Formats: sequence, C-alpha cells, structure tokens
Amino acid sequence: MQQYVCDLCGYIYDPEVGDPDNGVEPGTAFADLPEDWVCPLCGVTKDQFSPA
Repeated sequence: MQQYVCDLCGYIYDPEVGDPDNGVEPGTAFADLPEDWVCPLCGVTKDQFSPA
C-alpha cells in the first residue's frame, strides 16, 4: 500500500501500521482515513499529504 508524507512536518502515514493512537487500524489505506483525520504530529488535514 502507498505511504503518504505530510508536506508540513514530514510525518509518514504507513497504511500497514495505521494510526492506532487515533483509532486507525493497521491496513487502512490513506484514501479510507476518516475525513476528519489529521496529522498526529502537526494537525494538518489530509489534503496536506503527498504520496511518498
């Protein structure tokens, strides 16, 4: 699965890991993240991420 990187802080969303601290299960594709999901490091929205 495609990883995505935050354009602001460099956080990498890895679908194989998910974001368990924020309720996102491993195996969740970036496109399937909730619309209100934000970068866990800096708080920007999904539209501020680019394919890694």
